[in-house]
Amino acid sequence: MCGLLGLICASENDAVKARDAVGAALRCQRHRGPDETDTWADAEVVYGFNRLAFIDVEHAHQPLVWGPPESPRRYTLNFNGEIYNYRELREQLIAEHDAKFATEGDGEAIVAAYHYWGPGAVGRLRGMFAFLLWDADEKVLYGARDPFGIKPLYYAAGPGGTAFSSEKKSLLELSEVLGTRETLDTRALQHYLTLQYVPEPESLHTDIRRIESGTSFTVSPGGQLTSERYFFPQFTARPVHGPAAQKALYDRIADVMRDSVAKHMIADPDITVGSFLSGGIDSTAIAALAKELNPNLIAFTTGFEREGYSEVDVAAESAAAIGVKHVIRTVSAEEMMDALPLIVWYLDDPVADPALVPLWFIAREARKHVKAVLSGEGSDELFGGYTIYREPLSLAPFEKVPGGVRKLLGKVSDRIPEGTRGKDLLRRGALKLEDRYYGNARIFLDHQLKGVLRTFSERVGHQDVTAEHYRTSAGWDPVARMQHVDLFTWLRGDILVKADKVTMANSLELRVPFLDAEVFKVAAGIPLEEKITKETTKYALRRALEGIVPAHVINRRKLGFPVPIRLWLRDEMYDWARGIIVESQTDALLDKQAVLRMLEEHRTGPLDHSRRIWALVVFMLWHGIFVEHRIKPEVPEPAYPVKI
Repeated sequence: MCGLLGLICASENDAVKARDAVGAALRCQRHRGPDETDTWADAEVVYGFNRLAFIDVEHAHQPLVWGPPESPRRYTLNFNGEIYNYRELREQLIAEHDAKFATEGDGEAIVAAYHYWGPGAVGRLRGMFAFLLWDADEKVLYGARDPFGIKPLYYAAGPGGTAFSSEKKSLLELSEVLGTRETLDTRALQHYLTLQYVPEPESLHTDIRRIESGTSFTVSPGGQLTSERYFFPQFTARPVHGPAAQKALYDRIADVMRDSVAKHMIADPDITVGSFLSGGIDSTAIAALAKELNPNLIAFTTGFEREGYSEVDVAAESAAAIGVKHVIRTVSAEEMMDALPLIVWYLDDPVADPALVPLWFIAREARKHVKAVLSGEGSDELFGGYTIYREPLSLAPFEKVPGGVRKLLGKVSDRIPEGTRGKDLLRRGALKLEDRYYGNARIFLDHQLKGVLRTFSERVGHQDVTAEHYRTSAGWDPVARMQHVDLFTWLRGDILVKADKVTMANSLELRVPFLDAEVFKVAAGIPLEEKITKETTKYALRRALEGIVPAHVINRRKLGFPVPIRLWLRDEMYDWARGIIVESQTDALLDKQAVLRMLEEHRTGPLDHSRRIWALVVFMLWHGIFVEHRIKPEVPEPAYPVKI
């Protein structure tokens, strides 16, 4: 895993001139790859690369130049990620085309696959990746991002050319070279305050966008970027009839997970891979399967010294049961407040998920011991794990109510005071799935946002983000449609952004075995009744993991990594939050008096505004760093081991 930066210039001979600027812009993502830093340029393209080395450390350097015997320097690769099936691809390329390789790394497999199999080769890659591939013969830059969006890829286009980067801050550094603006996107801001993240392909800067997950693209010097989707996830349930068919399904799940974990532990012999461990089934399964391959596995857990907000005790019991060394890092409110500005700098765009702060601390702790960790992200989206996926069962009676009556129930809900039990059930029951579900987080509803966001527009809504995915999933069962929406919104907008940014901030590679092409093939065929029941979620996965995961975890209810900000914002964090609000220079965007009233209402109770306040505070910190340039976090130089 690494940090890449690439610029394809608008005209020839500009790349060499831009090489120093790219090298300078590369420095602000040094944390992504402190092992090696290098730049490369020809007449049209300049690359910059920070390497965090795992495979063929001695020889697989980047940028990587490769070509067939007749044109040995035709291609130059800039690649962030890991290809877990690269050995199989290399063997196939040698057998079919007598392909030649100079290293034992996975990067050459990407280039050779593209050369011999064409753009369709990207669909054969099993792994996490974002890459740029310059074809000097055809004068075209080809690139792609992995199917689920595990690895980030931003881009900006202006009169000076088109640039791509693992981190947005590097593109901001290149704005003068590109001729791009640093204008705040108020539409993206409204989406952020609704969803708690900025949805793809947007960013909070109008001239910087993101290559979407599962997408490839091409661009030539002076030309426009064109992209196309190569990954089309389909939840196509296959019926399961009888105990024998059930057992076969559970066996397939266990087998594909065991294979995926093995693939995700690939690294040179002297590099150690650990595992994150919470109190839930997902990370426990990953750790247990990894322990089968590495008897000396180290697992890492974070939590809080507050009852009801920590899974440390359950994780410790799991660690003892599966026999792994266990490292625990508890986090205080004071530590969260001190660290948040630096974490927001690493994020590039605000993500209002409080769980990313303790994740940052456990990543720092893990980097003292290992260079990569496995984690359980993606299980809920693939296997049906979120509690809200049971909502279609609870709202089923509303489906029998005539449309006019349902609308009336919605109006009744509007008149019920905020915080009253049953208000949200009525509101949601009155809506169709497409109108009520737009992912796991709902921060501000429109009527709440109107009183806070000065740039609020009725023409901006969650349908901008979800409508296409509902069209694609028309005819599927409601849970499959919710999973599909989450794959394109919540997963790649929140879960994977925080996973990548806060681990890479600590020069730690995070690998996610659930988000694997082969795992998805199995998970996508699971029928509704094997995902959601009246009693539990992820039913088939739980049954498949019996005997692998300790019994005390198998049927444990998902907590979702709760962070005690509701309590802290009434006590330890109150003055801190108030100071950020008062000092913020966001008056043109936000009604700060309304925000302060919200903070006071939360402090005195009974209303819980904690998630909305947190979203606003995170944005104000982001604005102070990237717009006002008033807040300047002290960014540490990456070091091994990471020191606190």
